[in-house]
Amino acid sequence: MAPRTLASLAHSLAVAPDLAGAIGVLGEALAELDRGAYLAFFRYDGRRDLLMDRLSPTTDGSSRFTKLEVAFDQLPVGVRQGISAGSTFVDVMDRAADFTRMLGLPPVENATLSIRGLRFDGALGGVLTVVEPKKFFGGRTIEKFLPSAALFDLAFARFAELAARREAVVTLESVTQRIHGEYDRKLGELETKMSSQTQVLSDGADRARVVQLERETSRIQEDARRFQRRAENLQQQLEAALGQTEQAHIELHRRNEELRDRERTVYLIDRVLSVDATAPDPRRLADELLTLVGEDMQAQRVSLMMRAPEPGMLYLAAARGVARDVRDGYRVAIGSGVAGKVAASRQVILVTDATQASQHPLLKDEYFTSGSFICFPLVYRDDLIGVVNVANRNQQGVFTEADVDRVRLLGLIIAIVATQAQLNERLLAAAMPA
Repeated sequence: MAPRTLASLAHSLAVAPDLAGAIGVLGEALAELDRGAYLAFFRYDGRRDLLMDRLSPTTDGSSRFTKLEVAFDQLPVGVRQGISAGSTFVDVMDRAADFTRMLGLPPVENATLSIRGLRFDGALGGVLTVVEPKKFFGGRTIEKFLPSAALFDLAFARFAELAARREAVVTLESVTQRIHGEYDRKLGELETKMSSQTQVLSDGADRARVVQLERETSRIQEDARRFQRRAENLQQQLEAALGQTEQAHIELHRRNEELRDRERTVYLIDRVLSVDATAPDPRRLADELLTLVGEDMQAQRVSLMMRAPEPGMLYLAAARGVARDVRDGYRVAIGSGVAGKVAASRQVILVTDATQASQHPLLKDEYFTSGSFICFPLVYRDDLIGVVNVANRNQQGVFTEADVDRVRLLGLIIAIVATQAQLNERLLAAAMPA
């Protein structure tokens, strides 16, 4: 099986049906980095200050649930503060074996325990622990695992949000049932007293007794009306509170999406920095840049066109997923066709449906699996470097306006790498006959 990428991990976490499934996916990601390391998740109960209900990944990709209660204050003060702050792992070095045993984790000789707090709605909601054996050579596993843990933060927030919604709905239903039950009880008492009053009147009771019963009836009726108003006000307050909770969850989802985009950008920059711009084979560098674009935009068809030696022309420098009859070196005049128009205008072209796509053929090939593509220029310091075409999004997806800002960042990064590596000059030199 191919190594899991951050993009595939993000997808697996996004489609996980529950928190246990997400822990299983995260455990597989950790196992790919270090077979000797393992992780566990603990739910944090802030009211009782306890770590509870451990979830541990199993070898078949699922999770095992273990009921337990561990006092959070048994951890050192500095460790607790770091965990409560969240966003990073806190190492427990000196007493790792003791705390591993306290948390009910399998013992590992000469190991390191790292703990990360997971926050939700401004409070600690869970704890992620990673145990790894100490190494004499190479970097620590936890350092390589940090991007995966950051992606899991988003999955945890999603499941915590769903749990909060369910709890709010259950609470509202419970309070509403209790209010209606109390109202029904009061109404039953009123009906009973009214029946008693009717019976007394039919028996010919004296006038003083009748007046007393009328006053009692009026008081009961007023109490019932007052109680009904209180019940209605309380229900309105609960509905308003539920609406505010819904809005808060929507805002949290928006912030999670922003965090996801930022992490995706950091991952993109990290990938670009890892590309060997000094590799002797310029074709390999061009292919790596295309792979980067394809993974980031989730596209099966990507092509890179660069400035040709002839004035006013572009040539096909590298491609993946294009028609077989399209060969490297294929020329397009600047100003002609999609790539040529993008090169001339230096503006992104976005096509979202098949009708538009038929009017903008790419590289003599009008076949698209989704009828959507995006073409963007590579410009660095006001110099045109080339053009990138992206089409056939995975699962027949459609490119949207939200992708335009994304490809602008991609275009700048690729233009910088291509310029610094003198990619075009090296590709042209490699293509020339010896």
